Amino acid sequence: MSSFNLSTSLRRVGATAAALLAPVVAFAQEAAPAAAEAAAATPVPDKADTTFMFISTLLVLFMLIPGLALFYGGLVRAKNMLSVLMQCTVVGATMMIVWVVYGYSFAFGGSESAYFGGFAKLFLAGVTVDSTSATFSEGVVIPEYIFMLFQMTFAALTPALIVGAFAERIKFSAAILFAVLWATFVYFPIAHMVWDANGLLFGMGALDFAGGTVVHINAGIAGLVGAIMVGKRTGYGRDMMAPHSMTLTLVGAAMLWFGWFGFNAGSNLEASGGAVLATVNTFLATAAAVLSWCVVETLTRGKASMLGAASGMIAGLVAVTPAAGIAGPMGAIIMGLAVSPLCYFFVSVIKNKFGYDDTADVFGVHGVGGFFGALATGIFASASLGGIGYADGVTMGSQFMTQLTAVVITIVWCGVVSAILYKVVDALVGLRVTVEAEREGLDLSSHGEAAYHIS
Repeated sequence: MSSFNLSTSLRRVGATAAALLAPVVAFAQEAAPAAAEAAAATPVPDKADTTFMFISTLLVLFMLIPGLALFYGGLVRAKNMLSVLMQCTVVGATMMIVWVVYGYSFAFGGSESAYFGGFAKLFLAGVTVDSTSATFSEGVVIPEYIFMLFQMTFAALTPALIVGAFAERIKFSAAILFAVLWATFVYFPIAHMVWDANGLLFGMGALDFAGGTVVHINAGIAGLVGAIMVGKRTGYGRDMMAPHSMTLTLVGAAMLWFGWFGFNAGSNLEASGGAVLATVNTFLATAAAVLSWCVVETLTRGKASMLGAASGMIAGLVAVTPAAGIAGPMGAIIMGLAVSPLCYFFVSVIKNKFGYDDTADVFGVHGVGGFFGALATGIFASASLGGIGYADGVTMGSQFMTQLTAVVITIVWCGVVSAILYKVVDALVGLRVTVEAEREGLDLSSHGEAAYHIS
């Protein structure tokens, strides 16, 4: 009897518990699909895209060190080789720290301002292993850390490009101080205006796939202003100032071309067809520009030079940068063929006519090539010319005018602010070394060591 009562009681308890838990079970069954649906709706970075961006980031670093450093180093005299290597290296390292402290926030901090990214991401506030950044495809994201690092390499490289314009006579401290101030008041605002969804030029519909305005026009204009304000090298136009090692210049140029695939293809932000198109165009425009420069030199000088081939290589890369993922392959070839004669004219004719001493032709190649590339992007974006096409309602004429407006705004902003910053740096630390230090060479006078020891 007691056994029957116990069994009956247990059954009654079980039935009561089941009745009480039934709503909970039903809710859990309904909530599980809802949770799964919500999780599925939250974009998750694809490992292939993340790996692609990781490699692209390292390739852009390779452009700076050792690529740009060796390219510029070969173009100066032997007594200034190490000074250029040091300036590129330390400017790059300084900008990496500046970028994570406030540069990333100033450029991509989420502000609705058309000119300034804001303070929300100072010291990388809110940037975690779980935060993501959008790409150009709806629902596709990458880790924000890798987006931040990719953009950091651009911020490190661009001020270093300016170094070539006033190489062989700039104070080391002046080069570093100018780089920090210039990035703060020129590079970060322009990057925000062009690449942030709230930016002025982005909102206008300006096309700049990988940095025609942000990197090359910016650096070219700052280089021209610097070459004029720092002044000519002692003995310029009288002493022999030929590049001391075209071998190193070609090695550096080749490294730049190699790294530029990360620069251009990586700007697609994902491993998709757009990245492949950027890769194709980076090959073709560069090759066409090398050949074009060689032809121009042969016609004007009777001989094609290694310096010319290397210059054409860089000119082609610069020109195709804003159009890399926008123009078609044939358009890229035409851009490469056209940019070299234009840059050659500025390097060999305009520079001599006006007498400014742009040591590594930063303006003649990066500035002029950047102008051409930005404007040509507006033309070769046309689907009728093999490009990806324009936005709804946009014509070739209207897009070209938008590109021209973006170029003019970048020139004015960079030119005026750069001139002010050179004056500030000159007042604080002085822009150039003494005549004695310049004649001795900046390797020894500024750094106490020499690139080469002859026994």
